[in-house]
Amino acid sequence: MDSDVTALLHDQRTNALLAWLVVALLLAVVGGSVVEGELLWAAFAAGVAVLALLPPLLLLNRHAMLPWEILLLAALPVVGRVFATLSVTGNLATYLSVAAIALIVAVELHVFTPVRMTPRFAVVFVVVTTMATAGVWAVVRWVADQTLGTAFLLDPALTEHAIEEAVMWEFVASTVAGVGAGVVFAYYVRREMGATRVPEEVRPEL
Repeated sequence: MDSDVTALLHDQRTNALLAWLVVALLLAVVGGSVVEGELLWAAFAAGVAVLALLPPLLLLNRHAMLPWEILLLAALPVVGRVFATLSVTGNLATYLSVAAIALIVAVELHVFTPVRMTPRFAVVFVVVTTMATAGVWAVVRWVADQTLGTAFLLDPALTEHAIEEAVMWEFVASTVAGVGAGVVFAYYVRREMGATRVPEEVRPEL
C-alpha cells in the first residue's frame, strides 16, 4: 500500500512539474512577445496559459494540472515561432495548437461543469470548436491587418484569390487537426485522466 501511495504522489507531482514548466515557457513567450511588439502572439500565448492555470486556481491545488502533453501541444506555436524557418512549419504548429486549445476547453468543460461528453460527441465538439477557433483567429488577424497595418493575413505580395485560397486551406488543416484532437480526447485523455497522473479532482468520469 505504501508503495502504491508513493507511486501515486510521484506521478501527480511529475505531471504537475512538467505542466508548470510548459506554463512558464508560455509566460516567458508572452513577455518576450510584448517586448518585441508582437502583441497578437503575446495574446495567443497568454490565452493558452490562462486555460492551463484554470484547474489549479479553481481547485487551489498546484498538482491539479491537466496532462502536460496536451499543454505542450497547445504551446507548439511557441516552438514554431522560435525554430520554424518555413511558413508551412509555423502554420502546422498553429493548427495543432488551435486543436489543442479546443481539447483543453473540452476537458475543462467535462471536469468543471455538469457537461458529460460521450466519446463520439467529444470528437464532434472538439472538431467544431477547432473550426470556430480557426475562424476567430482568421478574423483577429484580418482586424489587425486593417487597423495596425500588419500583414498577418493580407499580404501585399499575394493576390486576393491567393489569400482566400490560403485561408480555405487553413480551415481544412484546422479541421483535420480537430479530428485528431477529438480522438485524443475520446481515448487518450479518458485513460490518462482516470489514472494516477493527476489528482482525483481533475479526473472526469467518461
